[in-house]
Amino acid sequence: MNQLFRKKAISDLLVEADGDGHGLKRALTLRNLVALGIGAIIGTGIFVLTGTAAARFAGPAIVLSFILSAFGCIFAGLCYAEFSAMIPIAGSAYTYSYATLGEFIAWIIGWDLILEYLFASSTVAVGWSGYFVSFLRDFGIYIPDKLCQAPFNHIPGQGWILTGSILNFPAVAIVLLITGLLVVGIKESNRFNTVIVIVKLVVILLFIGFGLSYINVDNWTPFIPKNTGTFGSFGVSGIFTGAGVIFFAYIGFDALSTAAQEAKNPRRDMPIGILGSLMICTILYVAVAAVLTGIVNYKDLNDPAPIAMAVDRTGKALMWLRPLIKIGALAGLSSVVLVMLMGQPRIFFSMANDGLLPKSFAKVHPKFRTPYITTIITGAIAALIAGVLPIGILGELVSIGTLLAFVIVCTSVIVLRKTSPDTPRPFKTPFVPWFPIAGILICLAQMVALPGDTWMRLIIWMSIGLLIYFFYSKKRSKLNGKS
Repeated sequence: MNQLFRKKAISDLLVEADGDGHGLKRALTLRNLVALGIGAIIGTGIFVLTGTAAARFAGPAIVLSFILSAFGCIFAGLCYAEFSAMIPIAGSAYTYSYATLGEFIAWIIGWDLILEYLFASSTVAVGWSGYFVSFLRDFGIYIPDKLCQAPFNHIPGQGWILTGSILNFPAVAIVLLITGLLVVGIKESNRFNTVIVIVKLVVILLFIGFGLSYINVDNWTPFIPKNTGTFGSFGVSGIFTGAGVIFFAYIGFDALSTAAQEAKNPRRDMPIGILGSLMICTILYVAVAAVLTGIVNYKDLNDPAPIAMAVDRTGKALMWLRPLIKIGALAGLSSVVLVMLMGQPRIFFSMANDGLLPKSFAKVHPKFRTPYITTIITGAIAALIAGVLPIGILGELVSIGTLLAFVIVCTSVIVLRKTSPDTPRPFKTPFVPWFPIAGILICLAQMVALPGDTWMRLIIWMSIGLLIYFFYSKKRSKLNGKS
């Protein structure tokens, strides 16, 4: 039992964070970090899942779902900010739990983060494919369904079915393209991200600004539709289920913490980057949800491109905005794929440095100074997943994995304040333990509200991880024999 909960000394982590000149390249400024945060957060959640969640779970009260999820993220974000400034290293929540809760919990969170980042990049790539196909169709270019849809689908009550498609080729292509960009370097990747972040912010602001004039307040009545008799199907429970589903929209600020080892001044810039990007995106999400449900009745919003649909409902007046919306969506989804694919290899990098994964996972390219082997592996697997699985299954898996990570990070802050109260903290989470506890409770509530099938898939994924830990990682850990 002692070996399971052996901890990595914070002093050792700080030495790793300072680096020896042979690790990851420190190239990110505060502006880069905020752009990365916004790039990771604004994507599938706002361009795809908002309409689905309103139509199926919350109605116009999807606005409250966004606010509820935001509170959980803000509390968790404060905890991430404390850790990323205190331990500015690539491992994110995995590293934080290694220093506070022990190796076994660190492995669980590391394996959980693989689920989050790997499947998140695949999920967003599927959303990107949908907008890309629609964009080409506007110009008379048609991609056959067999080449742009998943060959497998899952229908509740019926199980898995074959769709007749071959592969979602656009989704595969965008993942492989961005993987190549990430191998070349973090600085080059960030330049690409900054440009597309500006594009999607402009498009979102245009939709909010011009859409305000076309709101029909009758579409907001009833604001909280009556529950159908099933938990999560509208009513108050629907707000919580909607929050759990659109929680995917906020995933990204935690991925930002994986770049701490590549930030120029992480102790100052990481908290600002995490909290700043989170606050900006929350305001935009609430505004878009309000305008969207004001223009289109929530019952009609179960559409893969809800914002484009809202523009159509305004008539010819805003048709000029339709292609811009799709360009903004493509830009937004591309930046999310980039940050998620950037985050996963850096989790592998940290776990390999600790001996829990093969040494090759920690190799850094001699020229580009990037974890190129794990970047290529991550990209290849993510491309395969994006090519064969539907967006609904992928999105729910990512949400439950991220919520679990947030619960553990919030818990870790409370534990470390007790076990290492004198460790220097450039940024401190306020009102400990109350803010972390609030984050834990909100995240757990959203996990409970997710479908039962999602829980079963999480259990299966975690079971596989436990087998790997006990049969491979535990005895190869660098802490083995030191506990």
